[in-house]
Amino acid sequence: MKISTLELGPFAVNCYLYWNDRTAEGLIIDPGAEPEVIIGAIAEAGFTPRAILLTHGHADHFAALADIKGRFQVPVYVGKGEQDVLANPSANVSALVGRPIVAPVPDHLVVDEELIEPAGITLRVLMTPGHSPAGVCYLDETQGLLFCGDTLFYGSVGRTDLPGGSFRRLLESIEEKILKLPDAIVCYPGHGPRTTVGAERNDNPFLTGRYFV
Repeated sequence: MKISTLELGPFAVNCYLYWNDRTAEGLIIDPGAEPEVIIGAIAEAGFTPRAILLTHGHADHFAALADIKGRFQVPVYVGKGEQDVLANPSANVSALVGRPIVAPVPDHLVVDEELIEPAGITLRVLMTPGHSPAGVCYLDETQGLLFCGDTLFYGSVGRTDLPGGSFRRLLESIEEKILKLPDAIVCYPGHGPRTTVGAERNDNPFLTGRYFV
């Protein structure tokens, strides 16, 4: 398996390309901006996209979705309940920055603990609401990695002051879904550098209680 991180757009969103180098098939996760960069990176990597996965419905994570879906004609996956965020410029935050957009209608609405196999890659869906109403993480248990969107960051957590956000729900999601994973799981967040479950369990001030002292 191979993974490539593209930092895109004015909000420096991490778009991930994740593919099987043996079958040359793979996934696009959170195409946030600059579709031409994404398309070029896929061509350079030499794989065929089979699906687009969204961790949540904020526009900085899907602004390139229409172009990418149109180019590759692949299905879009998102958490069940997040489709309303995708369709509402106020909820998806695009209206707040003066560029209202809506996303293409998703093809698959995934639920907690569902196993999906786009491109032959088995991923477990973990529902992690809090940053958004129905955000999800995608766990590859075989490879030991987690695409965690804006739920968890290196040394921080997702903001909860946007429509549908809840700090309490976010911390509950992290506690119940992420911190129960093995320490060695590598976390690929929606912004910033990668980290591990163990590092965040031990040092993240939002999770250790030091933030509140």
